[in-house]
Formats: sequence, structure tokens, C-alpha cells
Amino acid sequence: MAFQNPSDDEIHALLQQVKTIAVVGLSPKPGRPSHAVAKAMRGFGYRIIPVRPAVDNVLGERAYASLSEVPDKIDLVDVFRATEHIPAVVDECLALNLPAIWIQEGIVHEAAAEKARAAGMTVVMDRCLYKDYVALFI
Repeated sequence: MAFQNPSDDEIHALLQQVKTIAVVGLSPKPGRPSHAVAKAMRGFGYRIIPVRPAVDNVLGERAYASLSEVPDKIDLVDVFRATEHIPAVVDECLALNLPAIWIQEGIVHEAAAEKARAAGMTVVMDRCLYKDYVALFI
């Protein structure tokens, strides 16, 4: 059975509940998609927490090397990492009992997505958080 994303109504409800987004792989380089998406989502009122090793801060926010180092409550994990890294990110989300993961457009790992969903996480995969926000709210 192929992975299916939540419906637009379910995504809309998710994005209404979310306040804090941890962005795994958030680049400090303004030309990178992760940077543009995070900056735009911050502009829409979300708190952005950068998760990227070897970087002190991004977008003026303190960066953390891993999700487990983030001291604040995380409502959504937005992932900008290559496909082969998705299972490890999902495992860390599950260990931390995080409620939702968004695997960005162009990144697909069905087994990891199904594992997260089976454990009770809301999972969106191969979609752009920014594009969906604009389509559903603006």
C-alpha cells in the first residue's frame, strides 16, 4: 500500500495547531530552500528552531545539533535532509514522542513514514510546507 498524505483539511488543522517548528537541515545560506521556507514560515507567525550541527544560529535563532538537544516543546519537525537520513530523524522523533513530521518536497522514504504514522505521528511527505501553507491559508 502506497503512503498517503493527510487530506488538505487535516493539514489545515495541523498547521492551525502548530506554534513551534524545528527545521532539521536548516541552512544558514539564504539561497537554500530550507532557509527560504523557514524564513517565510517565521513571517507567518511560527517559531522556528534550527536543527543543524556545526552552526551556532540561523535566522537569528540558536541552532541545535539534534532534536534531542532542543529544550523547548516542538509541535512539528520539518525535514530538509536527504532520503537516507529520514529513518534516523524519524527514530529521534519517536524517541522524543514528537507529534508531527513534515518531510519536504522531493524527499520520500515510505518505510520511515509508515513507521512514524504507525507510532501515532502525523506525517506529511514529499510536500512543501510553505506551498501548502500558502494554498490553504492565503
